[in-house]
Amino acid sequence: MEKTSKIGRRFEGKVAIITASTQGIGFGIAQRLGLEGASVVISSRRQRNVDEAVKKLKELEIEVLGLVCHVSNAQQRKNLIEQTIQKYGKIDVVVSNAAAIPSGNAILQTQEFALDKIWEINVKSSILLLQDASPYLTKGSSIVFISSTSAFQPPAGFLAMYGVTKTTLLGLTKALAAELAPHTRVNCVAPGLVPTQFTEYITSNETIRKEFEKPILMKRFGTTEDMAAATAYLASDDASYITGETIVVGGGVPSRL
Repeated sequence: MEKTSKIGRRFEGKVAIITASTQGIGFGIAQRLGLEGASVVISSRRQRNVDEAVKKLKELEIEVLGLVCHVSNAQQRKNLIEQTIQKYGKIDVVVSNAAAIPSGNAILQTQEFALDKIWEINVKSSILLLQDASPYLTKGSSIVFISSTSAFQPPAGFLAMYGVTKTTLLGLTKALAAELAPHTRVNCVAPGLVPTQFTEYITSNETIRKEFEKPILMKRFGTTEDMAAATAYLASDDASYITGETIVVGGGVPSRL
């Protein structure tokens, strides 16, 4: 994404934490919020990825703090919040983007450790991170969960349990919106398929790729910029009267009525 006059400055003076944000959709969101004026706090499990992402964002003159944080690690989650507050003193936006697909099996063939891991990373860690962050959320703050179009119709096979956890985020969005209103808004973005390292096993296989493309009305996969734009909207004051909602960003892929 180029730093152009087309991008506004809706997040001037605001602080945004984005989890799993050194690559793919998470990085795209961090870049978009940063270009709109936010001080962004990015994180990843690997220091090398953090360093590379920080370098890219600084080259765009974005104020950024990069930290190692595996969202299932309690101490690293707490450190993420503590370092953010130590440097910036507040939290205006939290984007929960971390996700995993630890098993290639159907639900009834998935071992217990894999069920625990996918639940912990895709759902539980989001709740625990927000428990740590909530004392520092400013009035008018915004939380955005990154779900998936698979949340509305979890597919059979290896993506089934992933889809189920993403369905849970739709309910979590509504429950937390009620719990945190009117101080904090809580919304959700449900991306369609976006070619990233996370989805390479789909997009690199021509046969599978074509099957996933068939139901998309726009006849293309989404981009990280598409997802970042929707997230930025929900996190901004432009969406100040929207809470408890999910925006599907799937190019018209069947999702719901």
